[in-house]
Amino acid sequence: MSLQEILSAKVKEAVQASYNTTLKTVEFQATRKDFEGDITVVIFPMLRTVKGNPVQIGETIGQYLVDNVAEVSKFNVVKGFLNVVLSDTYYLDFFGNVTSFSTYGTRQTSADAMMVEYASPNTNKPLHLGHVRNVLLGYSVAEILKAAGKKVYKTQIINDRGIHICKSMLAWKRFGNGETPQSTALKGDKLVGNYYVKFDQEYKKEIAQQISEGKTEEEAKTQAPLLIEAQKMLQEWEAGDTQVVNLWKKMNGWVYEGFDATYEAIGVDFDKNYYESDTYLLGKEFIKEGLASGVFKQKEDGSVWCDLTDEGLDEKIVLRSDGTAVYMTQDIGTAIQRVKDFPDINGMIYTVGNEQDYHFQVLFLILKKLGFKWAENLYHLSYGMVDLPSGKMKSREGTVVDADDLIASMAKTAGEISEELGKIDDFSKEEKTELYNTIGLGALKYYILKVDPKKRILFNPEESVDFQGNTGPFIQYTYARIQSILRKAEVGKNVDFSSISLEPKEKDVLKTLQLFPETIQLAASNYSPALIANYTYDLVKEFNSFYQNVPIFQATSDVEKQFRIALCSAVGDVIRTAFSLLGITVPNRM
Repeated sequence: MSLQEILSAKVKEAVQASYNTTLKTVEFQATRKDFEGDITVVIFPMLRTVKGNPVQIGETIGQYLVDNVAEVSKFNVVKGFLNVVLSDTYYLDFFGNVTSFSTYGTRQTSADAMMVEYASPNTNKPLHLGHVRNVLLGYSVAEILKAAGKKVYKTQIINDRGIHICKSMLAWKRFGNGETPQSTALKGDKLVGNYYVKFDQEYKKEIAQQISEGKTEEEAKTQAPLLIEAQKMLQEWEAGDTQVVNLWKKMNGWVYEGFDATYEAIGVDFDKNYYESDTYLLGKEFIKEGLASGVFKQKEDGSVWCDLTDEGLDEKIVLRSDGTAVYMTQDIGTAIQRVKDFPDINGMIYTVGNEQDYHFQVLFLILKKLGFKWAENLYHLSYGMVDLPSGKMKSREGTVVDADDLIASMAKTAGEISEELGKIDDFSKEEKTELYNTIGLGALKYYILKVDPKKRILFNPEESVDFQGNTGPFIQYTYARIQSILRKAEVGKNVDFSSISLEPKEKDVLKTLQLFPETIQLAASNYSPALIANYTYDLVKEFNSFYQNVPIFQATSDVEKQFRIALCSAVGDVIRTAFSLLGITVPNRM
């Protein structure tokens, strides 16, 4: 039984004994910082059942808790709030009962399996800042779910076919002069992305030419020769034309090598990749089944629709009149295929931007209508866009922030700040490079993940690398400080801490440590890395307040010193675990 459950039972006992009435529920909240206390019982909701002055009721219940609950040492009442102070013994028992803080808060993997989809890039351009938020969110949610006890499969669907892919292919074929990643010393995804931009530039020239010849803008856009040729190339690809397919394989191969290098630099991985070229024909068989069962209806022109008007949505097409699939069709098929590939999964999380909110609402509803039980456990991890101070990014115009360039610039900024601080003069060049990458990536990841996924982000690189405030480097610096303390410390074995009287700052750290397992579960159920990020910042703030106000090596007794060293070690372990859930590495020295 948790302490809150014990207190709840005893508060009900107190009300029964003192007021001869039964209390159904007890409301708790965290004690406000400006009052003494560790947990607060809210008296006001009781007034529906218990008649009397709220302050007097609080005094009566508080005294009952002191007399009947070993963990309660004293109390105070402020208006209708009963602030309960827990004993030092309670906190020291908690601290002593944790077997290992290096695994504290995490659970053993259960048979409950989930699939998390993230990244899902197009093979016509390199990854950019928008992809970075997607990748960081998806990877972190997967790691948090694992820590919470779920079995997790990480996946991506790569959009490797379609008109946008043909645009890059055609531009390379027309203007590339046979250049390759090797001949240009460019990453393959960047080389292909350059030709996507090149297509747009040449296409716009053709539009302007057509307009000058008397066509309307709309006519010019649809009749530009370059676009017509790209559409022809797509038809040839779908017909299996050998030359087109070989070019597609070659250029996609370049892109995959580029993607892999970026994923490795960011520090994310996948258990399985799905490719749209394999999945775009999936789903049609389930449309036939849905027609037979009445989930779908066929119109006079032969097209197939799902009527969702009873659910407050509209009609959704799932098969065109010519029998070809739409995106919804293949998403239905891909979801079903994934459960066939991984029979133990009973739910999926799709990390996709909020412009697709409606699409996933419809997809999940259709899968439920088709009778799949696992469709009850589908979740769209919808996130807001990432903006820059200079405005919105556009891939085809080449105004995106490239992910590789961003990572490099973050490391460069981290290096400049670290050099100014001058605390790593004895580092080798290789050690400095590794540290700058660690700090730069930590800054980027933390800045993005500390924000609730649904909120839009204005990304400010300079702000993110600040060594003060709610930033990744600030937390990494605190971790490095703790490692410095531990390097100087002589750690005793089997020290009995039960005789210690806790300083208020020590208690504050212990209180925050206690919240970590609950925070992991809360972050898992809300699919929100922000809860882990902001918990870690709170822990670091409490630790730094303790560090600045309570002597460690100058403690009055060896037992106190050993306890404070052990407390430093525990905080370091939890920071490392929490940051690993965000995909962030912590350095031993900074």
